[in-house]
Amino acid sequence: MEQVPENWQRGLVIVAHPDDIEYGAAAAVARWTGQGKDISYLLVTRGEAGIAGMAPAQAGPLREVEQIAGAREVGVHTVEFLEHPDGRIEEGLVLRRDLAAAIRRHRPEMVVLLNFGDTWAPGLVNSADHRAVGRSAMDAISDAGNEWIFPELADLAPWSPRWAAVVGPVVTHAVDVSAHLEQAHDSLAAHRRYLQVLNPAIPVEEQVQEVIAMATGPKEGFPAAHAVGFELFTFAG
Repeated sequence: MEQVPENWQRGLVIVAHPDDIEYGAAAAVARWTGQGKDISYLLVTRGEAGIAGMAPAQAGPLREVEQIAGAREVGVHTVEFLEHPDGRIEEGLVLRRDLAAAIRRHRPEMVVLLNFGDTWAPGLVNSADHRAVGRSAMDAISDAGNEWIFPELADLAPWSPRWAAVVGPVVTHAVDVSAHLEQAHDSLAAHRRYLQVLNPAIPVEEQVQEVIAMATGPKEGFPAAHAVGFELFTFAG
């Protein structure tokens, strides 16, 4: 198991919903901001359809506030929302264009994505939003460096990230997050209202502890008691 490259300064995390980052990558983000790296978050939706019994007009602003608070816990101060419709994200050219524009604005060397495969594990289906965002983002990484694919973005200079690191069931690289578990815990705990509704039978603190333990467990072949694993893709030298 190899170490994720860390000879970069700017990173962009692209996900579909508030809390997606905190369910896997937050501890790694805390490690990287602790190294002085500049990490930004890009949320394709505001998660407005994510709280049962709460109307989207109320849930969207609440989840936005929770996401910004969670980001702050791991040293991230730039959080952008694209406002595509939660639960109805469409994979394709419109989303690719919006993501390519964001990549050109933020100019990341490393892009972090959430699993966009069909499943998380045998019998556990991934959400349509996760699939659409991840697949479009992988295309947008290439689009962002090509001046001719979206000529309407001519005011933004082309930019090509070097890597994409995907949190998911396939792990090729990892980072040691042993020193950042508390930050990851606090980042997920910031989504308190969402977690209360997600599983009302289990206290938020117990949910958070379970998620962090699962996300930061040891990875086979990697010498750390607590690690976050990624599938790494290389795009440029």
